[in-house]
Amino acid sequence: MSDKVIVITGASAGIGAALARQLGPKGHSLALAARRGQDLQRVAAQSSPTALAIVTDVRHRAEVERLREAVLARFGRIDVWINNAGRGIGRQTAELTDNDFDEMMAVNVKSALYGMQAVLPHFMARGTGHIINVSSFLGRVPLAPFRSAYSAAKAALNSLTANLRMDLAATSPGIHVSLVMPGIVDTEFASNALGGTPPLPPGARTMPAQAAEEVARMIAALIERPQPEIYTNPASADLARRYFQDVAAFEAAPRA
Repeated sequence: MSDKVIVITGASAGIGAALARQLGPKGHSLALAARRGQDLQRVAAQSSPTALAIVTDVRHRAEVERLREAVLARFGRIDVWINNAGRGIGRQTAELTDNDFDEMMAVNVKSALYGMQAVLPHFMARGTGHIINVSSFLGRVPLAPFRSAYSAAKAALNSLTANLRMDLAATSPGIHVSLVMPGIVDTEFASNALGGTPPLPPGARTMPAQAAEEVARMIAALIERPQPEIYTNPASADLARRYFQDVAAFEAAPRA
């Protein structure tokens, strides 16, 4: 993998931080974005002496555009933009408030839309680039009803990603658009979810949790060899296949 300028949002913890720590020692130029400045600075220091830490609230378009301009001013180009920021919620559909739903869409969908729209003109001018959107297999399979709005937001992200890839295929074949769908990952995600996290349903408990470092390794490999989409956990891919083969049978089956 040649040295690249890589932007990672949601880089202060979890998958984003693990990815930064893996990519930095490989010689890549990193721009790390998140809201928690102190944590972000620590990850940057652990990743690379040249890593750029930019406190950014990706829920706001102007801040994402400011992030892009800061990266270009520092490094002169962007090769990979990873929309990784996200947050969950622990409420069933009937319990959701307007604020709950708006927050899930802002953090999980609009932030990625802003990132895609911010970097695309730069990629199109260069004729090359790679957008990676970190989603969730819950955007494909309703395995955890208490993640209702989060799952809906990730489903929207999945669709936006696929449609952008189709849009660019004919006119800009040098620009790759990838979707990453982790399963359960051992991070602070559950404890940081709005409304907390109730016990997992039996079907989800049979899926082994992945370490953030394992997911990060798969994203690093995706940067080297772009693909349209990947499930980071083979069990997630199997669940998705079974779900779409027979939705009624899947939803009626016991989750032992």
